[in-house]
Formats: sequence, C-alpha cells, structure tokens
Amino acid sequence: MSDYRIQGATGDWEVVIGLEVHAQVVSNAKLFSGAATAFGAEPNTQVSLVDAAMPGMLPVPNRECIRQAVRTGMAIDAQINKWSRFDRKNYFYADLPQGYQISQLYHPLVGEGQITVLLDEKDEASAKTIGIERIHVEQDAGKLMHDQHPTMSYVDLNRSGVALMEIVSKPDMRSPAEAGAYLRKLRAILRYVGSCDGNMEEGSMRADVNVSVRKPGEEFGTRTETKNVNSVRFVMAVIEHEARRQVDLIEEGGQVAQETRLYDPDKNVTRTLRSKEDAHDYRYFPDPDLLPLELEDSFLEECRASLPELPDAKRKRFEALGITAYNASVLTAEVETARWFDSLLDAGAEPKQAANWVVAELFGALNRLGKSIEDSPVSATHAAELLGLVADGTISGSIAKTVFEKMIESGDGASAIVEREGLKQTSDTGAIDAEIDKILAANADKVAEYKGGKQQLFGFFVGQTMKAMQGKANPGVVNERLRAKLD
Repeated sequence: MSDYRIQGATGDWEVVIGLEVHAQVVSNAKLFSGAATAFGAEPNTQVSLVDAAMPGMLPVPNRECIRQAVRTGMAIDAQINKWSRFDRKNYFYADLPQGYQISQLYHPLVGEGQITVLLDEKDEASAKTIGIERIHVEQDAGKLMHDQHPTMSYVDLNRSGVALMEIVSKPDMRSPAEAGAYLRKLRAILRYVGSCDGNMEEGSMRADVNVSVRKPGEEFGTRTETKNVNSVRFVMAVIEHEARRQVDLIEEGGQVAQETRLYDPDKNVTRTLRSKEDAHDYRYFPDPDLLPLELEDSFLEECRASLPELPDAKRKRFEALGITAYNASVLTAEVETARWFDSLLDAGAEPKQAANWVVAELFGALNRLGKSIEDSPVSATHAAELLGLVADGTISGSIAKTVFEKMIESGDGASAIVEREGLKQTSDTGAIDAEIDKILAANADKVAEYKGGKQQLFGFFVGQTMKAMQGKANPGVVNERLRAKLD
C-alpha cells in the first residue's frame, strides 16, 4: 500500500488515480483509410476522402492497426475478445469532420489485463500490480490551431483518422510515484512490442489523468479528468496539484465537480475545460458502416508468436546471469538499451562485468556527449573486445578507461589502440620487483612504520608502484610481490 497522503486541516486524505492513455498505433496508414501518418507533414497533406468525411465514403479497417492492438493486449496478459464492435461517438467540433468519432465503447477489442511496476528499482518487494480495464481502438481527431491568425482558428486534419489505442487503467494507483512508474512501464512495453513509438513530445502517447480524493478507507470521491498530458513529469504534477485543490475545496465546504480540466505546465495549475459528459451525452450507437470484428485463431496465434521478449522476462534473465536487480532494471527500461546490451553479451562479454561497465562508463560517456545508445560511438562488438582485454589481464581497469576514451575519439578497436600506444599490462615479476625495490629503498621510514603495525601504508606502496609503472603493472602481481617483500 502507498503511504502517500495529502495533509488537510481535517486530517489525512488519500488520492485515487486512474489513467486513460492514448497511444498512436505504429502503422503507415490510418485506421480506416490509406492516408499516410508521418509526423510533421505540411497541414492537410495527409487527408483522404474518408478522413475528410466526403459523402459516400466507406471506412475499411486497417488489419495492421488491429494486429498491433491485439499484440499489445497479449503483452499485458489481457483478455483478447474474438468478437468486438465499432461504435459512433457523436459530438460536433471543428476538428472532427464526420461529426462523430469511430470508437469501441460497448465491445472493445481487448478486455482486462494488468501491469506490474516496481516502485523501487532495487527492491522486488516494492512491486505493485495495476489493473487495466480495457484497450479499445479508435480514430484520432484533427487539430485546431488558435494562434495562427488574429480572428480565425485553423484546422489541420493530418491526424484525423489516425489509429489510437486507448488503454484504460483501473483506479488502482494511490500516489504520483505509482502513476509515474505505471506510465513508464506501459511506455516501455509498447516500445518493446513495437505497437507505439512512445514519443510523448510528438503527441503519439498522451494521458488523461483521473483524480479523486477520499478519507482513507471511505468510498471513492468525485473525480476530475485532466486531458492530454504529454509527459510523465507533468502527469505526476497534475496529480499533486489536483489532489491538493480537491482537498482544499472539500475542506472549505465546497464540492468537487465531475468535469474535464486542462493542465497549464507554465503555471503548474489545472483549469476547467468543460463539465464532464457521460455516455448518453454522446448518443453512442453501433457504426452502421462497419461489420463487427471477428478474429480467427490463426490470426491470434500469429500475433502471439510475433511478440518479443518483454521487459520483465528480460530483467529476470539478466538477474539470473548474476546482474544486480538495479542494473537489470536500468538495462531493460528502454528497448534500445536492452538490445544493445544483448548484442554485447552475444559478442562474448561477461554479464556482470558488462552490466557494471555499461551503467557506469558507457552511460556516463553518452550523457557527456549528449548521445543516445543507438548513436554510441563505440559499438557493442568493440565494447566486448575492451572488456575481454580487462578480463584476460592484457590491460588494467584504469588503463581500460584511457583506452575507452581513445575508442570514442578515434572509432578504433581496443586491441589496435592497446598495441599502438603500448598499453599492455605487464605481469613480468622481474620488472615489477625492480620498481618495488626502488620504492622500498626510497621510503625506508614508511617501511619501518608498516612493519611496526601501520598496515594501512600497504595502499601507499601499491600506489607508488603502479605510478612508477605508469599503470601498466598487473595489480594482482604488484600486491603479491609487495606482500612477499614487506612481510
């Protein structure tokens, strides 16, 4: 249970959260027409006669959009409904040329499922399962632009008819952190499956945030819905602001109105958009132009067979290889990172050493360069070669850092750099002994102190030896030879 509470004048309040996530389906064509779906095209250049609702046009379902929604449902262990139906949701708005949206209210394609999130990446005991009510497929509306002209609004119908999956959670979340974890996990699953690119900045994934408050253990309160929130951070901010606003309102003797609100990120406030409509306000009825969807077993089997290894399964596999829970969660959070790391393992890297190196060294370098892992200047094959040189004692860990920097600059492989720059680690006891003898002779006072019981001086002798040998001495051999001479 979450211990997140809003402190009010009359005591503690609990927040109850549900999310309706609209995820744009990855498809080259719209849900019911062949019009293109590329982001950023000139306004009104990707509009077919169907999208513009010209008389006599008939919608035809896009098989790929249905397939992607089914695969998404399978990825969250949801009920797949072999029979589903499209409904018309009637409302009149300038960006909706038909005067209705084709959606699935009564018989959705995907029924109940669930997602398990970790509230603390290092602690399996922090897992929480959040229920999913349904996933239905619907078409997007166009876009109104109010800032292009002093007296008129412009309409861009490029998005009109684009396929969306609406993923409706149950009201199972109890804190901004839980909602953030859920949204991040859902986004990761969609991107692993390949059904949505998860790009919240471009609007291909956005959330409607349902928030209500109650005294712990009491009945649910009246909820508000804040529309079209387009980042995890903003979703969490909406919950904090809206929960506090509702508590203050109730404690002052007011009542929460069931309404639709908008979030202003600049001021970090929500404001009323319109009173909340119910299903009867939209006069839903079955779409007379579309037959019900009936899915065959062979189609469902093909969908299931096409699913990749999903984040939870991949994390468990990584942990079974000896990788820490934290590193495994970091490496599986983004599908590109997980794929790159799998390539590193396929190239022969030792899992635990490789995970530590990627999380510390590679991520550090990529952050510094402002690059993503797909643009990494060091390939997985070259990284495996570098780690192999450390593992077999050819170079030390500290020399590996130098080699890695040179790999980033030049694009060369690790072995070539080590050869060219003469960076091989030496395990030659003769050379190491000679340097140790010089250091012990030059620090006779410290040798006496060490032998008198000041054991911590051992590190000083190791450091001096490594420095004298320019970091190229094998640390294990240095330790062994020093002990032999000092003890």
